[in-house]
Amino acid sequence: MKLTSKGRYAVMALVDLARFDNINPVSLRDISLRQGISLDYLEQIFSKLKKNGIVKSIRGTQGGYVLNKYPNDIKLTNIFHAVDEKVKTVQCKKESKRGCNGKAIKCITHNLWDELEVHINTFFENKSLEDLINNNKETRL
Repeated sequence: MKLTSKGRYAVMALVDLARFDNINPVSLRDISLRQGISLDYLEQIFSKLKKNGIVKSIRGTQGGYVLNKYPNDIKLTNIFHAVDEKVKTVQCKKESKRGCNGKAIKCITHNLWDELEVHINTFFENKSLEDLINNNKETRL
């Protein structure tokens, strides 16, 4: 299982945004500089996040982005879904009778990987941006 940079960067950028957006809208340029993420890449990510209702943009000289929901209401699964990130441990579809190795049956460890996928996705469903913000505060003390 591997998360792409798109999923990881989306989470990083939203945690950054959540830490600063209670003051003013946050520019992607500022997030880019603080997090070391390409501005062009952030623009692509935030376009998807906006389309999926996670952030909204504010126009003007003091414009930028703000969260569209409270950080506690934004789960990591919402973020991954918004940027088309799929957390899968096997390549085959669960409902398929064919295995991911191209054979007519699933491999002997298939159920193990399915179970792991359920645990991983449950973990992401239970983690919110607020959890990450609070965790970051604790480690900075």
